[in-house]
Amino acid sequence: MALFEVAGGVHPKDHKELSAYRAILGVPLPAELCLPMHQHIGMAAKPLVQVGDLVSKGQLIGLCAKGCLEGGGSNTAITAPVHASTSGRITGIEMQRAPHPSGLSEIMVMLEPDGADVWGELPAPLDPKTSSFAELVARIQQSGIVGLGGAMFPTAAKLETRTRYDLHSLIINGAECEPYLTNDDRLMREQAPKIVDGISILQHILNVPEVIIAIEDRREQAAEAMRAAIGLREGMKVVLVPTRYPMGSEKHLIKALTGQEVPAGSLPSALGMIVNNVGTAHAIHKAVRYGQPLVSRIVTVSGGAINNPGNFEVLLGTKIGHLVELCGGFSQTPEQMLIGGPMMGVPFSDLEVPVTKGTTGILALTKTEVKPGIHRPCIRCGACIPACPCGLQPQDLFVLVSNEKIEPALEAGLADCILCGACAYVCPSHIPLVQFYHYGKGQALLMRQEVARAKRLKRLADERLLRAEEKARQKKAKQEARKQAIAARKKAQEAQEAQEGEGKA
Repeated sequence: MALFEVAGGVHPKDHKELSAYRAILGVPLPAELCLPMHQHIGMAAKPLVQVGDLVSKGQLIGLCAKGCLEGGGSNTAITAPVHASTSGRITGIEMQRAPHPSGLSEIMVMLEPDGADVWGELPAPLDPKTSSFAELVARIQQSGIVGLGGAMFPTAAKLETRTRYDLHSLIINGAECEPYLTNDDRLMREQAPKIVDGISILQHILNVPEVIIAIEDRREQAAEAMRAAIGLREGMKVVLVPTRYPMGSEKHLIKALTGQEVPAGSLPSALGMIVNNVGTAHAIHKAVRYGQPLVSRIVTVSGGAINNPGNFEVLLGTKIGHLVELCGGFSQTPEQMLIGGPMMGVPFSDLEVPVTKGTTGILALTKTEVKPGIHRPCIRCGACIPACPCGLQPQDLFVLVSNEKIEPALEAGLADCILCGACAYVCPSHIPLVQFYHYGKGQALLMRQEVARAKRLKRLADERLLRAEEKARQKKAKQEARKQAIAARKKAQEAQEAQEGEGKA
């Protein structure tokens, strides 16, 4: 299959050799699991359990909103439920520090494992060939499945776009472009038949004739395993894409495979395509075939400061410190720790924060692995321009955002920035460009919220004015009616008196 040229991108050293040859291992049950109620894009879940409750593995413990589990309709909520990762006792429902650089807290359910790891009653397996679109989407929603490539967008909501768009292709993203991360690579090598079955289920749900499984050209073993699992299935093929960051970006993968560009502010479904991660397909296989909700995921633990890097199937809610201990601890004090990859990962410092549905990797980097240098002024060298895969002018966006000119920054394409970090990677002045763009996007969100708030207040004021006017109108009408009633009585009385006067005469 001929590929199309994609502009921009960089070639950072991938460091995947640290964990690429380490098979996926299980993780011993920790002493405590901390399950955040917000592990996805959209509305947060609310706890359905109380302290002291005994729960089974896979039991629903967090639900976002009334009716969000019904599924199969056009009003599927942008949210995902949360399930108990193992059996045990609820020991707390409290605010705990979230796996986010802000250090802010969010509501979490604390679960003490009982050691039995016993599944509760699960829904019956579904046959994809005989189950309806609504039934399959509802099962995926009930299972709490989100994009496991790190985006965490609820999968059921993405699949619902079939009802609004004419789809023709499903793209499976196996292009694990972030350095260090090998969780998708190992999953494809070890669980290819299950992944392909999940892909087949997705293909049936979306009713598309074409499936493209995109894998980086250096991941030959993963590609061969997937080809063998595909066998003679029609309409499904593996395509090798160049090893270049950020090839795993949804929009750029589409451009490389089809030559089409997703318009600004639009979705791939507008072009007739849906993109899903290989890990998501694997989770769908387990949900549909066995009724198992999403309670674990594959995580890469790597970096020069980790004694024994590896890939692990980790129960959601497991504290990061537990994984670090499993890897033999630190070989030296890390210069930086990240959740995710080094390009788009989230810095953290507290080993007590938990693994969530969006945790692709845990990195502990040494000084030699962290890009050195002091933040200096921009020298307008322009190195960031060819590196930007979105065709933006990163240095102009930096100037606008740093001067709080958010509206002009949006006009210059800030909303189209995917925060990949390619510009910051090549910047000789070591400017943390992505942090500025994060700030700009946050300010833009606040501006939109303020505009929405002003519109809401104006609407409420207008409605209040209309109510007051209607009340005044009704009051005036009642007064007029009383006047007319009084006048009518007076007239009737005068007529009666006149009649009585004529009778006397």
